[in-house]
Amino acid sequence: MKELYGITVAMVTPFDEDGQVNLDGVAQLTQMLIDKGVNCLYPCGTTGEMLRMSVEERKKVAETVVNTAAHRVNVFIHCGAMNQEDTIELVRHSQEIGADGAGVVTPEFFGANDRELEEYYVAVASAVPDFPIYLYNIPQCAANDLKPEVARRVAERCKNVVGIKYSFADINRTIDYTNIAGGAFSVLHGCDRALVAMLAVGCKGSVSGVAGVFPEPFVDVYSAYCHGDLELAQKRQKVCVKLVDALRGGANMSYFKEALKMRGIDAGHMRKPQLDLPREEVEALRAQLEEICAGAGLSLTL
Repeated sequence: MKELYGITVAMVTPFDEDGQVNLDGVAQLTQMLIDKGVNCLYPCGTTGEMLRMSVEERKKVAETVVNTAAHRVNVFIHCGAMNQEDTIELVRHSQEIGADGAGVVTPEFFGANDRELEEYYVAVASAVPDFPIYLYNIPQCAANDLKPEVARRVAERCKNVVGIKYSFADINRTIDYTNIAGGAFSVLHGCDRALVAMLAVGCKGSVSGVAGVFPEPFVDVYSAYCHGDLELAQKRQKVCVKLVDALRGGANMSYFKEALKMRGIDAGHMRKPQLDLPREEVEALRAQLEEICAGAGLSLTL
């Protein structure tokens, strides 16, 4: 089954001034990321404001990304929703439109115990038994933590559960995930500040929100690491860290969207109740990014 690897981009979702999904913006962003050499795309996740969108809107975004990518890179659609029925509907839709796989975050907000998490994932994966599924653990946002033992049991019961995206900076937990199924379990990390370290402990790559704005240094890190040039990988990692810090690490996607607009991509607006950055913060961000880009040999504009 297909898997995620390398620089997998967690994409933003552009909304217009009226709060509607801008599918032209989605297509433009998809094309830019492919042109810049990313390995895989991951729309409709946390960075994509998934819980702000309806099921039908999420389907339209997924279709736009899959159609624009046209099999040039792997596309895994994030399908986790606030109830199991919507999650299964989105996973089935992803398979129907020709996506390469899906990611599914743990149930959110309401507490779920280990048995409930296991049965949830088994139900979702069993609905599409020949379609690759990634578990997605982001406990700081979802309020539920997926333990390695639970992930192992799910993977044993459902052979189409091929890996996990882990977005909490716990290297020991990351190592535990990489040991599932004798190391055959695919692990991708969401900690952009530690990409080289995560690759070194056995991760297959990163699911990165910041790479959705500045893919270039992340692609450089992965390429250098794969070619055994650790010195270059570490050097370009330092650029990634500066960009992560400037863009607040994805804690507020409005920074991503404003930076993309500076680069020439119509990333649109935040969906309320989240608000766009005020003008003074946009200008401060522009000055910071210009300085980082100048020092790193990057162009702020595409």
